[in-house]
Amino acid sequence: MPLLIRITTVPVSMQVLLKGQMKFMQEQGFEVVMISSDGPEVKALEAQEQCRHITVPFTRKISPVQDLVCLVKLIRIFRKLKPDIVHTHTPKAGLLGMWAAWMSGVPIRLHTIAGLPWVETTGFMRKLLRFVEKLTATPASRIYPNSMVQQRFLEQQHIALGKMKVLGKGSSNGINSKYFSVDENIQREADQLLAAENVQPGAWIWVFIGRLVKDKGIGEMLDAFTEINSRYPGDRLWLLGEEEPELDPLNEQQKELLKNSRFIRCWGFQKDIRPYLAASKILVFPSYREGFPNVPLQAGSMGCMLLLSDINGCNEIVENGINGTLVPPKNTEALSSAMLAARKDPATTDRFAKAIQLKIRTNYDQQQLWNILLDEYRQWLKQKGRLNA
Repeated sequence: MPLLIRITTVPVSMQVLLKGQMKFMQEQGFEVVMISSDGPEVKALEAQEQCRHITVPFTRKISPVQDLVCLVKLIRIFRKLKPDIVHTHTPKAGLLGMWAAWMSGVPIRLHTIAGLPWVETTGFMRKLLRFVEKLTATPASRIYPNSMVQQRFLEQQHIALGKMKVLGKGSSNGINSKYFSVDENIQREADQLLAAENVQPGAWIWVFIGRLVKDKGIGEMLDAFTEINSRYPGDRLWLLGEEEPELDPLNEQQKELLKNSRFIRCWGFQKDIRPYLAASKILVFPSYREGFPNVPLQAGSMGCMLLLSDINGCNEIVENGINGTLVPPKNTEALSSAMLAARKDPATTDRFAKAIQLKIRTNYDQQQLWNILLDEYRQWLKQKGRLNA
């Protein structure tokens, strides 16, 4: 039975962004071990995926001493377990996981790039993080950008040349359209949410799902919604996610608005986002950078119109003016104008929602992506003579 190790920096990445993949691979004849830092999600992750988890104390910040500790621990784990495949996600797990796998003689070393944090940095930090990206790719057998546009960008940056491959049409996990659909139970929960929040008939819910941080465009979104709310006072903005004050904090004015506005509701992290999406009209996703984001796939599959930043990944999902709207990142005026245009034209909003739902369910089916990844694993095992290992 081939041993597959999947690694992310924090456990919630596997629990949410890669949900179901590890369990599927185990059902297909792999022994799967998950590695991440510790956290309250670990027990739920093990139960969800029915795979063993090992804790390594990764940090998301640059921390040379702690990173060295993690590298040594990974090497010891790999030399003890002797995995056939190590597949990493997220920057820190990728850097340390790929080098530890190479140093331990792991034959198949795979890394998925879902986002590029250094794109939004400048000066020395940008050069450093770009170098780290190249450093991660050096020992890897294959690099999987999770979008076509991202692959082209990496090629322009001379990163992982000759090593890259996009699986299917992109995405890290695809979309389970049967799960992300509106049935009677989900609609009932959505109606209960609307009633509890005293949302009046005809009012719209604008929803955002993700980290409440600066580079997700939260500031621009709050300013744009304030303009919409002045014209449509019944409308609400619902935010699902947590702040990360230690990494990318909002300013005090934005925090105050989130805390005190009766038209903006912060729900925190929600394990099941479907009732919130079923209650919503439009997903607003003004992020500065993405790989190939899952949230628009989930929202679109649930019947929301998509209003996204015109950035890598997002502009592969939405074709502007055909099945949704794209706006330049970091542009409050453009975002506000697009939101107002959508609000004034419900018929077009509904048409966009139906068009994107069809595209997502046709092109980004989760089971199809999992089977593509399974075939990729099997090809690597065959190439390395370890198919029956």
